[in-house]
Amino acid sequence: MFWKKSPSAVLASLLAIHLLAHIDRNMLLGFSPQIIGDLGLSNAQYGFLVGAVWVLSFGIMAMFMGTLADRFSRTRVIAAGVLIWSVCTWASGHAHSFEQMVVARFFVASGEAALVPAAVALLAELFSEKRRGTAMGLFFMGIPLGIGCSFLLAGTVGSTHGWRTTFDALGIIGIGIALSLMLLKEDRSQLAPQERCAAFLPQVLATLRLVGGNRALRSTIIGFVLAHLVFASLSFTQLWLVNERGMNAAGIATRIGALQLLFGTLGAVVGGVMGDRLAGKLPGGQAKFMFLLVATCAPLMIVCRFVAPDSPLFYMGMCAGFFLPLALYGPANTAIMSMTPQSMRSTISGFTMLCINVFAIAIGNLVVGMAVDYLHESGITAPLTGVLLATDAVAITSALFFALAARASGRQPVLETEVLQVER
Repeated sequence: MFWKKSPSAVLASLLAIHLLAHIDRNMLLGFSPQIIGDLGLSNAQYGFLVGAVWVLSFGIMAMFMGTLADRFSRTRVIAAGVLIWSVCTWASGHAHSFEQMVVARFFVASGEAALVPAAVALLAELFSEKRRGTAMGLFFMGIPLGIGCSFLLAGTVGSTHGWRTTFDALGIIGIGIALSLMLLKEDRSQLAPQERCAAFLPQVLATLRLVGGNRALRSTIIGFVLAHLVFASLSFTQLWLVNERGMNAAGIATRIGALQLLFGTLGAVVGGVMGDRLAGKLPGGQAKFMFLLVATCAPLMIVCRFVAPDSPLFYMGMCAGFFLPLALYGPANTAIMSMTPQSMRSTISGFTMLCINVFAIAIGNLVVGMAVDYLHESGITAPLTGVLLATDAVAITSALFFALAARASGRQPVLETEVLQVER
């Protein structure tokens, strides 16, 4: 497997694929006013479309794909996922009803569920623990780059050619990438038993036992999940700025895209690099570093909801919200991988993705949409402002769980080479 001899090239390739994944996933956010208008969606339907529909597919498939990636070829698992999500991205551009869009996005999520579990385990194999946070942070730059590019495409190419043509083009690009990935081989059938996972059900049960029996791991995952409620706020940010701050839809899409691109990317890089450098110096390691990140960004995020749009604090708060969740990806995944046996890394990554998509993305977006509709019908003049403020406050409670993880990690050894015995 010659391609493994160049970890940097593998990382760059995975970053490019991750970028495409998040462009495809977040185009609904960039085109939210247009798609809501064309398909006649309510706020609750839109919240379901960008949230709950993902857990019906992505959440379950992330863990299933994780077990496949731990047992078979990770490159082939990724290639199959890219092909599925790209075909269904093309299909999304041809949807003419809420139901058709739900079906298309359901299978986009199924395909995207293959990428992160396989990629995280592959990077954990190729990079030492001292460099792992940086590698993870660079890989997860695909999230802010993808979100930013989706808004930029919506505000530029999309404003000229429309959202349907944009979806068509993205689907075709992804199909080409998937066919190229099929050429990369990775034969895991010859690995030692401790390096390959068990069958699906025993692997899932072993994962639950691992999480249930490791307080530091459990607290890290809970904190990481809660921090993702920032993304539930992001799903409604453009609607908030247009409906309650009086900004132009096309202009704000470009502005959000640029800020997300800059500060989300900065967060991914800074979080990964600084986490690697400070983990050995801080009591509690990566978990303590994540606690400090949340504590630093939280005040600005809250103030943003109260000040006028022309205030510097307004943009500082928005930028802190873009920076924080991405800054957590490098240290969080590094901490999780260090507490997970090699034979379970893709599976535990899939489990984490499952929890994120169930509790933060699906339930978070649906509850936000329902709450906004309820407050609007009750005559509240600025329902989005109040709901998004509450969402940010819940996300900030992640600091408590990172503090608990830091305390617990000081009482137990880091699991780097230990093998969890499961029935095979």
